[in-house]
Amino acid sequence: MPLELPPPLARALRDRTIRKITLSERRPAAPPGLARVQIRPLALKDRPVWQFTLQIEQQAIHENLDLPQATRRLAQLLAEAFRQVHWSTADSECSARPPRQPGGSWQVHETPRQKPAGTPPPDAGHDRTKQYLIPQGVPCPFLQEMGVMNPQGQVLRPMMAKYRQINRFLELVRDALVELPRDRELRVIDFGCGKSYLTFALHHLLTTIEHRPARITGLDLKRDVIENCQEVARRLGCSGLEFHQGRIDGFEANEPVDLVVSLHACDTATDDALVQALRWQARVILAVPCCQHELAPQLAHASLEPLLRHGIARERLGALVTDALRALVLERQGYSTQMVEFIDLEHTPKNLLLRGVRRTHQPLSLTATRHQELLAYRSLFHLAETHLERRLIEQGLAEPRDPVTAAPAASTAADSTGQPN
Repeated sequence: MPLELPPPLARALRDRTIRKITLSERRPAAPPGLARVQIRPLALKDRPVWQFTLQIEQQAIHENLDLPQATRRLAQLLAEAFRQVHWSTADSECSARPPRQPGGSWQVHETPRQKPAGTPPPDAGHDRTKQYLIPQGVPCPFLQEMGVMNPQGQVLRPMMAKYRQINRFLELVRDALVELPRDRELRVIDFGCGKSYLTFALHHLLTTIEHRPARITGLDLKRDVIENCQEVARRLGCSGLEFHQGRIDGFEANEPVDLVVSLHACDTATDDALVQALRWQARVILAVPCCQHELAPQLAHASLEPLLRHGIARERLGALVTDALRALVLERQGYSTQMVEFIDLEHTPKNLLLRGVRRTHQPLSLTATRHQELLAYRSLFHLAETHLERRLIEQGLAEPRDPVTAAPAASTAADSTGQPN
């Protein structure tokens, strides 16, 4: 008997109100190499389809399916390959687990989105009146090339979320420009660049809007993705923009780096990007972490059990504990930090951006204070020394001053590529 989807998911698929679906928690019997699946609505020549992106080792495989095909494929993947499905709509974030026994009930959790009072409805012209750094109605070559805008400068409806994210990212970068030198070419590294919507946006901001000379490098593990980015950059004539395939921890800049960007580098790959930035003493760091799996298994103290027995609560607590620890480590290493809201590309709850600005001088007393705070923080949550801390010690950027808690951390599901294994 084939697995039936939970009614809220089936209804949202039918009504096409879903923004994105993510399948996670791989089953032991899943096909070899299949690590993750994401699904999003797409319009191909005015034909509505659901695009399945299957992450198989270092390849992203796409399947464009109509509604009946997508429903069957999704049910198959949940029955054979994954234990959890998460989907987001304009009104809520939802997750579900298949029944443990045939004929059982789905475990469905729904969290309504909180909308500020006075928020206008979607058709009230809110997007048309907001002033964006890349405005609608003005053709933008890289957005046209990447399928976000049409030749008249109008944003395609399915790409509106991506358009908002690009502009929010540019606002955050522009706020940081005051910290970067003006007397020379800027050097920028984007770790885990993926399809590079934001890498091209960064190039557009610096060279076209701000008229700042810059050399930008995008790095990603996937060869096909990098080759596509190189071809797009060639067609657009993006001077000073280059793309390379490789691991985060294996990349050498061989010159001073001003800005390091790491957006959605998976799990401890974010930490490898932070280590590189600290090694180069980058002036500004902008990181949007993703899939923080390292510390979640360690959050097992009895006093937290009422919270941790719920999977979604454990996941979110693990993410917050991880990101706050990263901010504390950056402060110990001489950076002032902020955690700010970031509009995620796919509208997931993973929307925190960690911003670090290197201090020109940090007293030793402040470094010692931050280190003691770090030890107390780890003690509070019963955490072993983290991947980030161990990598800093390996690079000679920190001393092994805490042997008591320097136990091996739990294994993680990502390497230094910026992508899940």
